[in-house]
Amino acid sequence: MFESKYSKVLTVILVIVIIAILGLLGFLAYDYYQKYNLEQDASAFVDKFNGEVSDEEKKDEGNVANDILNEISSTPTNDNSSITAQKGNYKGFATVGTMEIPAINFSYPIIDSVSRSSIETSVAVLYPPGGESINQPGNTVVIGHNYRNGLFFSNNKRLNNGDKIYVTDYRGKKLSYTIYNKFETDDNDTSFYQRETDGKAELTLSTCTDASNNRRLIILARED
Repeated sequence: MFESKYSKVLTVILVIVIIAILGLLGFLAYDYYQKYNLEQDASAFVDKFNGEVSDEEKKDEGNVANDILNEISSTPTNDNSSITAQKGNYKGFATVGTMEIPAINFSYPIIDSVSRSSIETSVAVLYPPGGESINQPGNTVVIGHNYRNGLFFSNNKRLNNGDKIYVTDYRGKKLSYTIYNKFETDDNDTSFYQRETDGKAELTLSTCTDASNNRRLIILARED
């Protein structure tokens, strides 16, 4: 009788373990599926966006004043829905351009403002607000989540001085940046937001560290 009860207990434990393993595998498969789809959507947007910019550049080789992107950027407007249409729209968010970092296989749209939902969708401009500063003289801070799974800025820890960042903005301008500094700081530190850039465009990439959500990994890059 004792052996029979013992056998039943082992059977129950085995079933629980199997269910737990299947649940874990299901969760991992779902997480991978979600990550794969998000990366594919982002990459497709970047390819389409950059392709449209290239087409416009070809049309304007002789500096003909029919460059749609330049015409849009020079037309004043206070209509937010109009701005969304002009800057591009990614999953319902206005974008000011795209960012590619070959060293970590990074290819994402840049959303023009930070909110809980926007940074769950892609990376976004934190400072100065609105994203108009992208690829312009001065510093632009772009933030992204570190989900520790490869999404968004999760792989920024692998970046080093000398690595390249390529940004194409909604005006049709593409710039190459070179990383020149990398450090960690606390989440309240904004001392590096405003800095002297000698008339060049600079980027600051900010994300959480692997160790703590209260610490920030900061990447500084300068226009080539």
